[in-house]
Amino acid sequence: MPRIFMFDAYGTLFDVHSIVRRFAARLGPDAKAISALWRTKQLEYTWIYSALGETPIPTFQRITDLALAYALETYGQGANPAHNEMLEAYLTIDAFPDVEAALIEIRGAGNKVAVFTNASIMMVDSAIKAAGLHGAFDYLLSVEDGPVYKPHPSVYETAMLTTGTRNPADIVFISSNRWDVAGAAKFGFTPIWCNRTGQPGEYHGLGPIATISTLAALGEV
Repeated sequence: MPRIFMFDAYGTLFDVHSIVRRFAARLGPDAKAISALWRTKQLEYTWIYSALGETPIPTFQRITDLALAYALETYGQGANPAHNEMLEAYLTIDAFPDVEAALIEIRGAGNKVAVFTNASIMMVDSAIKAAGLHGAFDYLLSVEDGPVYKPHPSVYETAMLTTGTRNPADIVFISSNRWDVAGAAKFGFTPIWCNRTGQPGEYHGLGPIATISTLAALGEV
């Protein structure tokens, strides 16, 4: 059994759409579409700024801000006063209901647990504490000090070396983002795809060793 289980944060441990649900009444009938576009642009901006070689690269918090501004503007809500409140709420984003039990089971089996995220340590640590998961992780790992975001191979290498691991296959990497699974597979991690929403497979040749629909199924892999 590999000794380190490394989790992506947003979309895997934390529900990225939970923020908009809190503000649904203030956003109106376009709330769900705003949430989807916000997430799409948040990810797109990390890839584009990485590819452009921006130095320093915009922080994940700044990217989240820019993506939200774009989503609100697209749906004619660029002046919505909820903007700043939604950004603040990202620090207390909801964890998925299956997270706590899964982490307890993994650590109970003698494994170590890590988070590896594009966000800053401050952002993810705040979310962890708000979810009552403080102390559940052995490592909090971020790309914040590097020049690129996931899925660049260099960031997976940095995460691995920070844990003291030398063989990438000894790290089980769990993500709900298929592109992140592809990046981890390319680097040599042992990837598992938590496909919470039943998405079709992609990035063929860079697939997971297993696909699960909930973290509760990790014990069956």
